[in-house]
Amino acid sequence: MDSPCRGAQGCKESFAMNSSEIIQSSKKVLASLKKKHPMLKPTLAILQAGSYDLVQEMNKNLAEEIGLHIIHIWLPEDSREDEIVGEILKLNDDPTVHGLALHLPENAYSSKILSALKPEKDVDGVSAVNLGQLLYGDVYDCLPYPTASAVIQLLENIDRTIDGKKVLLVGTAAPLAASLQCLLQRKGAMVMSCQWNTQQLQSKLHQADVMVIGSSKPEEIPVSWIKPGTTIVNCSHDVLSGKLCYGHQGIKYGDRAAEETLPSLAVAIRMQNMVKTTERWIRSQQYRKWNLHCLKLHPLSPVPSDIEISRAQSPKAVEVLAKEIGLLADEIEIYGQTKAKVRLSLLERLKDQPDGKYILVAGITPTPLGEGKSTVTIGLVQALTAHLDINSFACLRQPSQGPTFGVKGGAAGGGYAQVIPMEEFNLHLTGDIHAITAANNLLAAAIDARILHESTQSDKALYSRLVPVVDGVRKFSSIQLARLKRLGISKSNPGALTEEEINKFVRLDIDPSTITWQRVLDTNDRFLRKITIGQANTEKGFIRQAQFDIAVASEIMAILALTTSLADMKERLGKMVVANDKNEQPVTAEDLGVTGALAVLMKDAIKPTLMQTLEGTPVFVHAGPFANIAHGNSSVLADKIALKLVGEEGFVVTEAGFGADIGMEKFFNIKCRVSGLIPNVVVLVATIRALKMHGGGPSVTAGAPLKKDYTEENLQLVADGCCNLQKQIQIAQLFGVPVVVALNVFKTDSHAEIDLVCEIAKQSGAFDALPCKHWSAGGKGAVELAQAVRKAANQKNNFRFLYNLELPIVEKIRVIAQKVYGAQDIELSPTAQTQIDRYSQQGFGNLPVCMAKTHLSLSHQPERKGVPTGFILPISDVRASIGAGFIYPLVGTMSTMPGLPTRPCFYDIDLDPVTQQVKGLF
Repeated sequence: MDSPCRGAQGCKESFAMNSSEIIQSSKKVLASLKKKHPMLKPTLAILQAGSYDLVQEMNKNLAEEIGLHIIHIWLPEDSREDEIVGEILKLNDDPTVHGLALHLPENAYSSKILSALKPEKDVDGVSAVNLGQLLYGDVYDCLPYPTASAVIQLLENIDRTIDGKKVLLVGTAAPLAASLQCLLQRKGAMVMSCQWNTQQLQSKLHQADVMVIGSSKPEEIPVSWIKPGTTIVNCSHDVLSGKLCYGHQGIKYGDRAAEETLPSLAVAIRMQNMVKTTERWIRSQQYRKWNLHCLKLHPLSPVPSDIEISRAQSPKAVEVLAKEIGLLADEIEIYGQTKAKVRLSLLERLKDQPDGKYILVAGITPTPLGEGKSTVTIGLVQALTAHLDINSFACLRQPSQGPTFGVKGGAAGGGYAQVIPMEEFNLHLTGDIHAITAANNLLAAAIDARILHESTQSDKALYSRLVPVVDGVRKFSSIQLARLKRLGISKSNPGALTEEEINKFVRLDIDPSTITWQRVLDTNDRFLRKITIGQANTEKGFIRQAQFDIAVASEIMAILALTTSLADMKERLGKMVVANDKNEQPVTAEDLGVTGALAVLMKDAIKPTLMQTLEGTPVFVHAGPFANIAHGNSSVLADKIALKLVGEEGFVVTEAGFGADIGMEKFFNIKCRVSGLIPNVVVLVATIRALKMHGGGPSVTAGAPLKKDYTEENLQLVADGCCNLQKQIQIAQLFGVPVVVALNVFKTDSHAEIDLVCEIAKQSGAFDALPCKHWSAGGKGAVELAQAVRKAANQKNNFRFLYNLELPIVEKIRVIAQKVYGAQDIELSPTAQTQIDRYSQQGFGNLPVCMAKTHLSLSHQPERKGVPTGFILPISDVRASIGAGFIYPLVGTMSTMPGLPTRPCFYDIDLDPVTQQVKGLF
């Protein structure tokens, strides 16, 4: 059989037809995908170790014909395993790459390399996941190895059927051998496998009807060992790379041969796989129904401490939770086992997905007895998802370390309605507050350093240092070019500036008496409320009074909560006004050249943190501004992402800080203006005990037993206190949003007291009012609340803002004071009036107003409970958070740095050195 085998020509004709069908079918499918998704640019990356070969030319030509974009990455043939893995991981993480194929030497396909491939990008089906799916028969979920598929197709073209044939795989290595075995056995073939040096080789060759060669035949193996008529397919590396043609190496084939068509067919199938991968990628980008596995609760009575309850529950791994709610693997960054950052790219992926319902949890005016807004928020989502099978997301603020170690002890909810693990929620989390502290204090340092350097250097010296010569070249940085543009200087050559232009460029001329930017620390430290800085001899007598604020009071925290994108955050950071210059013009972070550095420090903090409730439902924890200082709401980004993830019929429940008069008002007038989101329902939280205090109940001393007024039935005290609840319902109605009252029930509450509150709430305009027992029973105890919220969300919504932004600053303050707080009028101090005039002159008059006021009363006097009337609201000062986008008046005396009490919570907080468990967090 020295002449070419019979059937070779027929095989070519059959392949030509099949190849054309593959190419044309793939081309048609891809064109249809691109028509539906005009921005689609499917990209296949081929990672090759070694020199260019004919297969790469075929890859390129076929990809071009079908409409695929292809990129090649070449590595030296002797590249180390870790170098190849490193390149694979880069391509895995590249969002512009949709498929990845390997073209490596035979001995390079190690398990480490194959395991590094991301299964969803593996167009050759060689990853462990894809091979496993093939092994277990998941033919619709995996893409078989193109060479193996090509072998099967060639054999069927020649013999029409493989069923019953004995197929010998000689010298084939994984993944080809594994793929071929699975595919051949599924076709009914009997498969044998061996290497060329196997002792039983001759016997096996004589049995084989089909022989698939994975490596070149050694010279010492005689051709006579091969049974006449055997179909031989050569899959050796030399054949697949185009280096070896049919008939080489002296092998005399039987009646049929197919290897000369194999490389082209394998490449065509690879491209077909790439189109399938692109289809799957598109499907993965679309919204998917949740497949959430909720965790079971076994409530105990009496209810244990929060931390005991938290530790008794085993949370799901966060990557499992992420997958259940439709997040893609490349959209999360895992921090430990139970929390993860979620990337903002999700918003782009789901931009066409309708939002779910938007629910705000607010409360009556806070008392030391507590109301439980966070607990209601968690209980409500547990009820919706775990008990009513409705997608829901809770969006909470990150607690400040100050209150955690000071007076509060934790803010993860409570009882059987909390975020777990609660100690991780309360301590550090993913470091967002630390990032804010670092960014804030970098800006503070930049301000004082700039004043010092300007006061001790000439224009020329300043210019030389601000625009230094590097490698013989002097050039402006991008942020300096932006400053030149703001100054009206259109030059980009540092040598072209005049002396006058240099002076304008280098001199910020900050007036130290106007500096409003303070340093921050996330610890309650009363002795930092007023400090003196610059006392070291190196500061050359530059001494001034300053202060520290609590970290969550930083404008950067407010920006984090209100920003809508990374670009938006960077722009807001640059707009932050830190002082005025000596001409009374604002000086910004952008003027100081620090915007880019601030954005770098905040680049991870901008991503919401994913956690879970006790019943395994999802929670976003993000941002944490105080509502008595800033706007007191979790982030716009967390809400927006959650609204996409829950789907059109789902619910996002977010929380506003303190009473409805503060947190809710700011949520509507500030946060909703920024986000463009319209709330569907307000859930207003109250407790019998807190209402009794508003009704004139005795004062409460921390640590002392409650007086009998709070533990025994007293209908008159409850009725008197309901005035505060009625007022908060009326405030919500100012914005045209339905109100559902959630009454947090304690075991000391009587049925008569509960019925009285619910009846008064409904008579006062609430859509519904219900007692809730989620603290003791979990989501099951809030099912009636969830059903009421669901009904209310379907009501007609007449949402409106309280005031027009075009109103003068003073009038906006007056509207809030009179309509929300119930004040008779406002009184501006001379300082406040001066600041209002300045901000109006500087062009900031059309910003919303964020009142900095005590949270303990509707008035400015914390001791006045219930519904105070007839008071004049004193405005002591007015400041501006231009980056965050609001003016904030200070009502009376407001401290932005809390102090520690006589017995702080840290007395009870401890660490077990053996188990490393945290103790004392409630």
